[in-house]
Amino acid sequence: MRVARRYVIRGHVQGVGFRMYAAAAARHEGLSGWVANRADGTVEAQAEGEAEAVTRFERRLRQGPPGARVDAVEAEDDVPSERWTGFSTR
Repeated sequence: MRVARRYVIRGHVQGVGFRMYAAAAARHEGLSGWVANRADGTVEAQAEGEAEAVTRFERRLRQGPPGARVDAVEAEDDVPSERWTGFSTR
């Protein structure tokens, strides 16, 4: 089953390679979407793909790369739209 989910990741998540880490994890899982830094110091991501792959991606977001400190991950379900091809870093 195809699902879509939007994430906001809080903590020490900018300046530590978090976007590249998330993009690599998403590509590994075959997901489409994007990841971006936000002005408030958080990272936002939108991912779409098979439910199990999105779940594994979320686990990776909660872990973060070395040097990051993930304090919270807010996840919100969305409607799959297939509007993205591949996974980009913004």
